[in-house]
Amino acid sequence: MEAGLRMKRLQLRASTALILCLAGMLAPASQALAQPREVSVGVYANEPKIVQGEDGQISGILGELLKEIARLENWQLTAVPCDWQQCLERTQSGEIDLLPDVAFNETRALLLDFHQVPSLYSWSQLYSREGVQLASVLHLEGRRIAVLEGSIQQSYLRDLLKSFGLNAQLISVPNLLQGFEQVASGAADAVVANQRFGDFHAPRYQLYSTPIMFQPAQLFYATRKGQNAELLASIDKHLQYWQGSPDSYYYQTLQRWGGEPPNLLIPVGVWWGLGGLGTLLLLALGGAVVLRRQVAEKTRHLLAGEQRLNTILDSVEAYIYIKDTQLRYQYANRKVCELFGAPLEQVMGKTDEHFFDLDTANNLHENDRRVLQFGERVEEEEVNRDLNGTTEHAFLSVKLPLRNAAGQIYALCGISTDITEHRKNLEKINQLAFYDPLTGLPNRRLLLDRLQLALAKHARGLQQGALLFIDLDNFKDLNDTLGHDMGDQLLQQVAERLRVHVRAQDSLARLGGDEFVLMLEELSADPVQAARQVETVANKVVAALAAPYSLEGRSHTSTASIGIALFPKDQTSVEEILKRADLAMYQAKSAGRNGMRFFDPRMQAEANARASLESDLRQSLSERHFILHYQPQVDLLGQLIGAEALVRWQHPRRGLVAPNDFIPLAESTGLILPLGRWILHSACAQLVTWAAHPQLRHINLAVNVSARQFHHRDFVEDVLAALTESGANPARLELELTESQLVEDVEVLIAKMTRLKAHGVRLSLDDFGTGYSSLNYLKRLPLDQLKIDQSFVRDLLVQPSDAAIVRTILALGANLDLAVTAEGVETLEQREALLAMGCQKFQGYLFARPGPAQLLEQWPLALDSRDITV
Repeated sequence: MEAGLRMKRLQLRASTALILCLAGMLAPASQALAQPREVSVGVYANEPKIVQGEDGQISGILGELLKEIARLENWQLTAVPCDWQQCLERTQSGEIDLLPDVAFNETRALLLDFHQVPSLYSWSQLYSREGVQLASVLHLEGRRIAVLEGSIQQSYLRDLLKSFGLNAQLISVPNLLQGFEQVASGAADAVVANQRFGDFHAPRYQLYSTPIMFQPAQLFYATRKGQNAELLASIDKHLQYWQGSPDSYYYQTLQRWGGEPPNLLIPVGVWWGLGGLGTLLLLALGGAVVLRRQVAEKTRHLLAGEQRLNTILDSVEAYIYIKDTQLRYQYANRKVCELFGAPLEQVMGKTDEHFFDLDTANNLHENDRRVLQFGERVEEEEVNRDLNGTTEHAFLSVKLPLRNAAGQIYALCGISTDITEHRKNLEKINQLAFYDPLTGLPNRRLLLDRLQLALAKHARGLQQGALLFIDLDNFKDLNDTLGHDMGDQLLQQVAERLRVHVRAQDSLARLGGDEFVLMLEELSADPVQAARQVETVANKVVAALAAPYSLEGRSHTSTASIGIALFPKDQTSVEEILKRADLAMYQAKSAGRNGMRFFDPRMQAEANARASLESDLRQSLSERHFILHYQPQVDLLGQLIGAEALVRWQHPRRGLVAPNDFIPLAESTGLILPLGRWILHSACAQLVTWAAHPQLRHINLAVNVSARQFHHRDFVEDVLAALTESGANPARLELELTESQLVEDVEVLIAKMTRLKAHGVRLSLDDFGTGYSSLNYLKRLPLDQLKIDQSFVRDLLVQPSDAAIVRTILALGANLDLAVTAEGVETLEQREALLAMGCQKFQGYLFARPGPAQLLEQWPLALDSRDITV
């Protein structure tokens, strides 16, 4: 019977062997009959993980693993070379079937599918040249760091630097080799790379790994979302099988590319040792009973000790907790559980996202990673808000790394103290110490500190500044008649009005009573210009404070007197600058209140003169104390072809005031707008008068238009209204613009010029050659004429460069079909030189000075009397 059973076993083994043999023979045959699956694979330079070999095929650790899987699965791999970002985008769009070496994160999981078993494990590390000290993240301040464009390291490192408040420059590179080259050449201080790539390439570029590591990552093959599930399943199958076998193709590939051998093989000698241990096991069983009793006793002691420790930790008025490397709570004392409103069982294993709003959780995680990844001891103030973002607490947190026997960090321990009330008390103390309780403005103490700093900057030549001492007029009368409550209301409204005139770099304070101080900083380095800036602000403040106030429904008018002291050239004290501003304020009160005075007499005199001139200018506008003079424009034969209208101020006391003395003031005060409208209407009226004159009806009249006037939204309507109301011929009106008007809003300017041109108005570019005209814009402008600036004509005969400019302008006018008029022609020699260059239109003292309209009406007689040969 035994012989029969033995025979059946032998037959069964033979049958089994035969089946296996046939299967081995048939499998290749069936695979040969099947068509290979074509799989496109994204390949970018990232040795030793993935690279394109010299034969054009994929190589590297992940490339060789994929080729072996392809062989076993009958896939036909096609390498698609691309940069990292291109590879990622083409995989997301489905142009590439598989992309190796992709780190998993939640964002990518929205667009890509990943298999389950990681193909590799890695982390990010910084590499630098010898001599560049990068011992911790704090040493990245001011450094230039090359990082792969579109990588997770780029966004992570940017957030990491921001959380530390570090100012480092991230240099994006299309591939990691370029990043290593930039560090080697000195164009960057460090490069971020995954550890395998960095360790593989660093020696070639003489770079060294730094202690700065972050972002441990699991690497996968990725494919487009919802596609190629069978590819990922096959990859998982082979990776799971290989990683469980220490002598598999997987570990052989790792060793071939410089990886560490697996720690899975058991040495042969160990097997012999196991036999001896079997004998000893029998002896150990006897002692196990004794040991079990000892362990139970020690366990009772440990449990009792743990209970006592928990009692102590729960009694402490601090928040104590332990988090693992995944930032999950492993322990929380009573205070933490009370804060979260949950028992310990519901806290364990949860992360901060379950208890705080997103911003708080992100901030906590940043601090936690400093401990877990870099081993730092972190001591920070943390402001935490609950899930609804309504309840806020401030904590002083100390976090320490917990290490195992091998020195590896496995968790962190945190101790947080609630300092919410302490911070509120500090804010109250600071408010009381440095701010006025009535108005909320800085008080005298804080102002003096800021003034001290401002004067120190001024002494080092870093800035110019000024102090405005503001005192309310007759404030005591208000307190005496209406009471201090009304006075307090007025002070609060004054403070609000003053805040409107304070820039970010300025300081406004209340010294006490009805005295306020405004400190202006970053003024012009030119004292005269700085004084004008301060004068403008002071006038606005005077006007703002003089507007009526509403005090409990009652209208009240109050004014203020302002004393101004510019920071002096010589070094001075805080007390001295305050004294100067105070003295100037009393001068303002003595002068009648509701005004301002400079401490510097010269600046005050200039301010007075400007104020007087502005007042006269406003009055003269209303009383029409302006006249127009006209300067003739002639052709090459001396015949009158046009004129330029020039405004003159017929001041009742000063006499005839030249434009240079009042036009800049009119520009700065905005009075140029009503003045410009008057000039336009007067010029159009003169054109109507000349239209009835047999010798003047053919001439054009040019009117200068200021930049502020031309850029006003109603300018075109103003010109058309002047033409319509006067009945003047638009074709005889010529508007002159300057090159400076082309600097801003060119498109708007062209649109306005086109509208005017459509109504027949002529357009001329005045003072050509002195500005910054772009020829690209010039050819688009609907111009009729260019006027050569008189500065080029004046030195035409002595400066070759001026002569060259004149010839260029004449050639430009000819090419653009524009007329060209030379201004400022004063001598026959200048005229003859211009004629020789091809100029045919002239204007200047050689022919006539500007004068009243009668000058043009008597033009032939005036020309003969000058005895000019034309």
